[in-house]
Amino acid sequence: MTEVSAAPRAKQKLPAQFQYLWTASLISTLGDGALLAAVPLLAKSLTRDPQLIAGVATAGSAPWLLALVGGVVVDRYDRRLLMTFAQVFQAVLVGAIAVIVTFGLTQLWMLYLLAFGIGSAEVLFTAASQSFVPTLVGRDLLEVANGRIITTQQVSQQFAGPPLGAALFAFAMPLPFWLNATTFTLSVLLISRIRRVGAPAQTRARRSMLAEIGEGLRWLGKHRLPRILTIGAGAGNFCEYMALSVLVLFSSQVLHLSDRGYGILLAAMAVGGVIGSVLSARTIALFGARQVAIGAQLMCPLAWLAIAWVGRNAITLVALFTLFSIATSLWSVVALSARQRLIPDELLGRVTSASRMLTFGAMPLGALAGGYIAKEFGLIAPWVVGGFLSLAVTLATLPTMLRWDESE
Repeated sequence: MTEVSAAPRAKQKLPAQFQYLWTASLISTLGDGALLAAVPLLAKSLTRDPQLIAGVATAGSAPWLLALVGGVVVDRYDRRLLMTFAQVFQAVLVGAIAVIVTFGLTQLWMLYLLAFGIGSAEVLFTAASQSFVPTLVGRDLLEVANGRIITTQQVSQQFAGPPLGAALFAFAMPLPFWLNATTFTLSVLLISRIRRVGAPAQTRARRSMLAEIGEGLRWLGKHRLPRILTIGAGAGNFCEYMALSVLVLFSSQVLHLSDRGYGILLAAMAVGGVIGSVLSARTIALFGARQVAIGAQLMCPLAWLAIAWVGRNAITLVALFTLFSIATSLWSVVALSARQRLIPDELLGRVTSASRMLTFGAMPLGALAGGYIAKEFGLIAPWVVGGFLSLAVTLATLPTMLRWDESE
């Protein structure tokens, strides 16, 4: 069986053009991390209903259900310009919300619109940036480049951003929103430094959007490895969002943490993701992509069930979530690198978006389910249900994962 690449040439320097994209990601995700804490805290200040708070997470992840359209756009047009447009839109939207919060005019429905708008632009930006990486670094350095980007996202968005956002929110509610508008603006300036390479080369005449969407879906359906990776990731995201969509209430009512404590909790929970992404290239080279993927897939539901069983204080929750986030980071690098290596460049946007529609589109459904379960059965219940569902899917897909073959 073929593994995903031999050891990547980790010592080879990544191109300067990639450094602009990486730095833009570092800056913009810091602001995103601040919002990751600030938006749920703002929602909690307006309501304590688990379903309504979970609705904010649902609105933010719902645009992934439309990712197929974004994939077609990414395969048709200049990916650098698409990234620029997405982040300009995000900067304007967050700036408008910052003004509204500054004047104390916030209502819950506005947070739904903010989350949906930011999420919609993020769908386009993510599809464009991930499809752009092979153009910038070539296919031999994908694990190194993807590992660096994911590490940056974990450190900036998950580790540094949330405590900063919670602290700013506690000091003055509008500050994390103004910070995010500023970071998006700086990111746009950096992306503008990347040289234009034009739209992807077209090997055939352009057809209707539905026809091109169908081509991406058919490619994904015919290739077993990307298909199974997509199913596993989708199930994992569904189960994860069942609990994380109401984490702000779990933090205050079960763990008895303050608003600032919630931000610190989010940062501490990101430690494993940082570790996993930093070690991803070496781990994959040492053990092979198949072994890493299987190990990560098994670790996630076991960590979730352990949290449901004993996670009644912040230290225990962080320790168990660290194992979970190490596994998810390793999984992300394996799956992303496999897709980028296998998918033809002219289909990369469509197939990647088809995969991400199925995987990330599971998040709003998980958030809806988690909000209902938490309201009806308590804040521990989403961890229990999510853990058992994730374990069932893992065991069902394990035979196929054991026959890992990158050529399929």
